[in-house]
Amino acid sequence: MGEVLFVSGQISMAEGALITGRLGETMTVEEGQLAARTCAINLLAQVRAACGGDLDRLVRVVRLGGFVNCTADFTDQPKVINGASDLLAEALGEAGRHARTAVGVPSLPMGVAVEIDGIFQIRG
Repeated sequence: MGEVLFVSGQISMAEGALITGRLGETMTVEEGQLAARTCAINLLAQVRAACGGDLDRLVRVVRLGGFVNCTADFTDQPKVINGASDLLAEALGEAGRHARTAVGVPSLPMGVAVEIDGIFQIRG
């Protein structure tokens, strides 16, 4: 069956710069989706590193946990986390399909917009 790999929360960061903001206040859903995509890219980088540089060892994405920095009345957290889910499905095909959560929180570390953790099945 393979091994299970847990990757802790990856924050919205691209090219060394944090993607900060608050959905429902300073960011649109589309901007949040882009932030979530960067989290997915960062997750895959961590999976690759854990697999000794061989991403072909990835069997499937099991689950994502998505956290969205947002206002109390913001309700589109699933749409935001779709940015990560869609990227994984595009990049990995059927192996990228997964279960997930999408939760709104009042703040995230360093003011980032999105943080996502993941559980992956890999070949030993």
